[in-house]
Amino acid sequence: MMLPPTPRVLFLRELVAAIRRQAPVGRVVVAVDGGRVDGGFADDLAAVFREAGSDTFRASMSGFHSSRAYRTRLGPETPESYYRDAYDYVTLRRVLLDPFRLGGSTGFQLAAFDAVRDQPVEARWLTAGMDAVLVLDGVFLLRPSLRGEWNASIRLVSAPRDELYIEDAHPASHADYLVDDTEPSRPVWAARGDSAQ
Repeated sequence: MMLPPTPRVLFLRELVAAIRRQAPVGRVVVAVDGGRVDGGFADDLAAVFREAGSDTFRASMSGFHSSRAYRTRLGPETPESYYRDAYDYVTLRRVLLDPFRLGGSTGFQLAAFDAVRDQPVEARWLTAGMDAVLVLDGVFLLRPSLRGEWNASIRLVSAPRDELYIEDAHPASHADYLVDDTEPSRPVWAARGDSAQ
């Protein structure tokens, strides 16, 4: 189904074309770093991948939170402890990233934890064909330990600033694409010198 050719859709089509030049076939994992809580940009990006005929899956880091007990085991949560411990990257790799990359009939999960209920979710295993796209959004996706996980990475420079993350990871310096989504109806390419480093 063709999406209406709004400025947002036209921009996203250009972005999808650029990603496809980078990774034309096979399993492709796209990280959207700094997305809003509602996942608007990543949702729309996934819709444009689907429009282009790609078998596309959506996941969010909100489905891979660490438990509240783990995050507060050393005391009340601080910005530093949140950056270090908020997400379960081991589970992310084990149930989503690694099996998604394997292709074939290997099952993967799009979420493992419900942060609101503070408990694991019931496993729901999915499979996909050899050519599929996974769009994952969230914060801290360009941290040093995750950089090699993505076929393509997008940094939304309009994201709220997290000084510790910026100081540790310099996310804008490591993203493949910088996008300013401050005005959602008209996203634009952002310059490398943008302040949301």
